[in-house]
Amino acid sequence: MTGGRRGVLTGGTWCADYNRTVSHWPGEDGLAELFEEERHGGGSSCNLALDIKRLDPSIPVETIGLVGDDDDGRYLRETAIAAGIDARQMTVTPDAATQFCDAYVSLRSHRRTHIFHAGTGALLTPDHFDFSGTRMRYLHLGLPGVHRILDAPWRDEPNGWVAVLKKARAAGLQTNLELASIDRGLMARLVAPCLPHLDFLIVNDMEIGAIAGVETIVDGASDKDACLRAARAVLERGALKLVTVHCPAFAIAITRAGESAILPSIAIPEAEIKGANGAGDAFAAGMLYGLHEGWPLAQCLELAHAAAAVSLRSVSTTGAMLFWRDCLSLARQWGPRSGG
Repeated sequence: MTGGRRGVLTGGTWCADYNRTVSHWPGEDGLAELFEEERHGGGSSCNLALDIKRLDPSIPVETIGLVGDDDDGRYLRETAIAAGIDARQMTVTPDAATQFCDAYVSLRSHRRTHIFHAGTGALLTPDHFDFSGTRMRYLHLGLPGVHRILDAPWRDEPNGWVAVLKKARAAGLQTNLELASIDRGLMARLVAPCLPHLDFLIVNDMEIGAIAGVETIVDGASDKDACLRAARAVLERGALKLVTVHCPAFAIAITRAGESAILPSIAIPEAEIKGANGAGDAFAAGMLYGLHEGWPLAQCLELAHAAAAVSLRSVSTTGAMLFWRDCLSLARQWGPRSGG
């Protein structure tokens, strides 16, 4: 069925993350103390590529992206190559600085706040995506809402994301779309035309609610029944084989074939948590890895939760990721979260 295809191709956002740990996130005119600062690779394409290679170094990973002819761009290319990622389609342009993001993590809440500069991300177009030579099985694409040209209509398509997804599926790839925390209305408008061209959608509780037009977060807590309704509504709107919804307490996965699984998240000790930056990417990496390897749905969810929990041990997006067996081992030591 897969025609001998193996591996994951990530496409879209590569940015330099300047990860900063602060005492808390202040309001306007407020003051917070900075404790740590580190530079790492960031963005959906970077994070999932690195996470997959750390979950299983034997899995082939390729990437497509656009970086500047600058120090950040060289750093990102070197990061990819050092991890064993095929970066031949990581294009360098002199026309803009590499996209970067100031990622602040609050010690008080462990929540993250991102302030980004689009840079090269604003210049990425569907023409940068060439799938003619790849033998990868999956395309993991992102991020709608932070790429000006891809967000806009492209030739005869409603947006550039649709153009990329259609091209990928025509080349034999199965597709997944990663989302960012953008305005709900904008997210719904950008994602709706993509649904007929997606095989998988792995998103959080807020994102599935925005796409489906369902309130999934009530009084600050994720509503499991509402998340399930939203997931079913989105599944029916496209050609999707699978919709997965995750949040801090639980995750839900449903398939077009009628399978479903619901699992509580991992009760990682508070002392282990350094920041949530990249946890969603880690969850997606665990889920896609399990799907790639043909695991049962509940086992895929178990690894997704484990990978997300393990990732929380670093302020960077990918720095704490481990081999998949080690992720599961740690998660089983910590056990499931109660009340999920």
